[in-house]
Amino acid sequence: TLGEPDESGRRRPIVQEGSDFVLDVDTMIMSIGTSPNPLIRSTTPGLEADRRGCLIVRGESGLTTREGVYAGGDAVTGAATVILAMGAGKNAAQAIDEYIHQKG
Repeated sequence: TLGEPDESGRRRPIVQEGSDFVLDVDTMIMSIGTSPNPLIRSTTPGLEADRRGCLIVRGESGLTTREGVYAGGDAVTGAATVILAMGAGKNAAQAIDEYIHQKG
């Protein structure tokens, strides 16, 4: 939940007691930057990239060429807007949720 805007107009997150949960995963990749990290491909076999080093995904789901691995944002498009990255993240999150529930 987000609180009321502060003097700068930013709404800050509010902790929701009892909302934490643990999800067991094989791997989690956190990425911050404006270009694809070349280490992702060398440490995660089965990922294909285009000539610029951007990961290849199938449609808007963000599913890469390796089953169960999703990508979005600059890792797929190269440097772009934060809005595009957020949209890709939202689409990938929905696809990941569907994938997890199908595997479950």
